Amino acid sequence: MIRPRIAIPEPTSTDVEYNQRSWPQYAEAVEAVGGEAVMIPLMASPTEVARLAGSCEGVLLPGSGADVNPQKYGHSRIPECAPADSPREAVDELLMQDAANLHKPLLGICYGTQSWNVWRGGTLIQDLNTPVNHKPGRQVREAHRVFVDPGSRIAKITGQTELTVNSSHHQALDQPGDGLSVVARSVEDNVIEAVEGRGDQFVIGVQWHPERTFDSSPASRALFTAFVEAAAKWHPREIRESVAK
Repeated sequence: MIRPRIAIPEPTSTDVEYNQRSWPQYAEAVEAVGGEAVMIPLMASPTEVARLAGSCEGVLLPGSGADVNPQKYGHSRIPECAPADSPREAVDELLMQDAANLHKPLLGICYGTQSWNVWRGGTLIQDLNTPVNHKPGRQVREAHRVFVDPGSRIAKITGQTELTVNSSHHQALDQPGDGLSVVARSVEDNVIEAVEGRGDQFVIGVQWHPERTFDSSPASRALFTAFVEAAAKWHPREIRESVAK
């Protein structure tokens, strides 16, 4: 297997400590299963982002302490919604466009899943209010249970239809975006916990953080393994032109 390059943007443009703590976890998980993590700086020019994206075979959209700008899905911001991170949103959009145009494998995690959903025309719940605590934080490895659609890609990858996951989000998907199917929900409150793309392209978005449990969870390792394997097999789509005679 070739060592595929995986584009991973810096999580935030404002919190250096968050970046230093979290980005290496994504990179280490990718590299442990045979990939090469490529940092995409949020202050890079669009030309540089495009150059880096073009050198990669997959895209991983990580978590963030920010929230997606609600105006992007037609909502007014409520007080509980965290400030948006415009540089992160701009880089995400370039990476998502690259992945969509070229059918590159894409893995969204927490904020990254929300970002992808909004870019695909979906909406978000700005602040969850359910009996389940969806934001106990990174120290809690088993926050709540998730039911996984038996026919989903995630179920096939992990071999499981029910997972116990960690949780660090106060927002969630409301209406899924174009081409996305809901494949996992929180058992206790039915909150959307994962989506997948329809068709052959590898697209998975999860609300939990498999990078944090990579060492202890076979399901987390399986997700990263499947993603990196898909990136290793990716090749540019053939462009066929018809010539009028």
